[in-house]
Amino acid sequence: MDTLDEIALTGLTVFGRHGVYDHERENGQEFTIDLRLSMSLEQAAWSDDVADTVHYGELAEKVAAVVAGEPVDLIETLASRIADVALEDQRVQFTTVTVHKPHAPIPLTFADVAVTVRRSRRAAELEDITA
Repeated sequence: MDTLDEIALTGLTVFGRHGVYDHERENGQEFTIDLRLSMSLEQAAWSDDVADTVHYGELAEKVAAVVAGEPVDLIETLASRIADVALEDQRVQFTTVTVHKPHAPIPLTFADVAVTVRRSRRAAELEDITA
């Protein structure tokens, strides 16, 4: 197997309406997404053609649509949905997604709440087979 390279998209901030409480759904809040894709970038480096890599601008738009889209209760679910979007590109072998919820309804002083999920192409393929 070739050595895997990485594309990182960090700090993507999108307004969404996720959470278990009614006021989170009604008022919404900003979520910040960090996304890492593990894949070979050798072909893209050789060809110097955006078609040979993941277009991170287009990926950012897809991720933003998930965050701004259908509300979910848990940021674990949101992170998993974003990972599914990242793995839609067959060249991506692994992805790591962190969803930050810095305005979580916690009555204490805190800097951030975040959930990180890691998914792989193999796991995604097995899930498709069992579904």
